[in-house]
Amino acid sequence: MISKSPPLRMCPAGWKLLAMLALVLVVMVWYSISREDRYIELFYFPIPEKKEPCLQGEAEMKASKLFGNYSRDQPIFLQLKDYFWVKTLSAYELPYGTKGSEDVLLRVLAITSYSIPESIQSLKCRRCVVVGNGHRLRNSSLGDAINKYDMVIRLNNAPVAGYEGDVGSKTTMRLFYPESAHFNPKVENNPDTLLVLVAFKAMDFHWIETILSDKKRVRKGFWKQPPLIWDVNPKQIRILNPFFMEIAADKLLRLPMQQPRKIKQKPTTGLLAITLALHLCDMVHIAGFGYPDAHNRKQTIHYYEQITLKSMVGSGHNVSQEALAIKRMLELGAVKNLTYF
Repeated sequence: MISKSPPLRMCPAGWKLLAMLALVLVVMVWYSISREDRYIELFYFPIPEKKEPCLQGEAEMKASKLFGNYSRDQPIFLQLKDYFWVKTLSAYELPYGTKGSEDVLLRVLAITSYSIPESIQSLKCRRCVVVGNGHRLRNSSLGDAINKYDMVIRLNNAPVAGYEGDVGSKTTMRLFYPESAHFNPKVENNPDTLLVLVAFKAMDFHWIETILSDKKRVRKGFWKQPPLIWDVNPKQIRILNPFFMEIAADKLLRLPMQQPRKIKQKPTTGLLAITLALHLCDMVHIAGFGYPDAHNRKQTIHYYEQITLKSMVGSGHNVSQEALAIKRMLELGAVKNLTYF
């Protein structure tokens, strides 16, 4: 005969422990879900199936909470007439003003342009997306959505070729500085792309002048050698008004305009592009912004190369402060995010 063992019975203390563990698990799951919902609500805007309605002046109204006495009276690009006959001296040196750089700037403005294309100027409501260079764009499949915006603003030498599925192929405007200029601008841009120079220092004006006028090239004064041959139509070049760098630094990052030369903190090209878009567009969306956690030193920061946060050391950019500034824009609804932040 086979004897049967009596069934195992759990003591009351064991049942209490199991119940407590179950309760803790439920609370943790609830908290995680609630946080994720809040995170998505504030910092993530899923792509709508239908084209979102564009309200004229919406970005201007919401951005007024960021910039105070917000005005679109400031020209987006510098133009010759503002320096040739009316020499209004700027209060600041570059990157926040043009003080001390007027002479070389006059020569640059004489061979470049300042107009906004009629295809953009004539729009009743401008839908814009600022495409950052962040790792979050990799495998995002946002390419088709990005191409549908009226204006697509890109940064520095971020490539398009080979990444169209994630970042799109349309480029209306590309902000750059000499060290970040792609060696062949025709490869990563459209034939009508506006190439917008962000001047951080006087040598940046000297560089663009030598390129466009085919003068003896400037080789010193850069942290990285910029292109010495740069095949571009001068009429595609625009010079960004330093006003936008000034208000990005002052209103968003609370940086002093006068800083010791050895410190010189300044906004990134990405934050500057968002500031520009809020002055030019009626709807502003962003994609590919945000850096990895400061402790995650192995995570790459760009969608197209393997550099990490270590490369930002000594750059003069405070990425933590910029993250707070962008989150404030998201909370106010001044911009919306197509990727997680």
